[in-house]
Amino acid sequence: MRYTVVICMLAILMTACKSTGNQPSSFGKAAKPEIIKIEENGKYYRGAKKLTESKTLSLTDLNQQMAGKTEIRAKLKSDVESVCKVKGCWMNLQEEGTEPMRVMFKDYAFFVPLDCEGKQAIVEGRAFLDTTSVADLRHYAEDAGATAEEIAKITEPKVEIAFEAESVMIKEK
Repeated sequence: MRYTVVICMLAILMTACKSTGNQPSSFGKAAKPEIIKIEENGKYYRGAKKLTESKTLSLTDLNQQMAGKTEIRAKLKSDVESVCKVKGCWMNLQEEGTEPMRVMFKDYAFFVPLDCEGKQAIVEGRAFLDTTSVADLRHYAEDAGATAEEIAKITEPKVEIAFEAESVMIKEK
């Protein structure tokens, strides 16, 4: 009787731990960005509505509109300065004369291509003031391919404008 119970428990344990095979794992692999639409002007990576260049802000405009505020809704157009080299889970936008601005993706639900550096992006979502911890800054630097010496120089948290994108379009230049 005791052996029957042990065998039943092992069978239940093996069945419960068995992978269904239907759920892809992103562990140790770069996630493939999900392209929602492809049009002649670019590729859309998330969001139900079409992004256009009308009524977009530059990073300079955004910095001015954020003065005295902690959060605003915005649509930006800027160049991609860097992107997460692991799976495209963040990107930095930058234009001449501004600091790079980190763009994360709403609910970590989508990613952008690893090769989008130097391309132009249009993003729509929420700009907000954020404090990035030293640990996160070091993690981002590592993801971007920084050297150990560069990472070690990061010793202070950073208060900056960040962006949570709900929709992204990477423009083909």
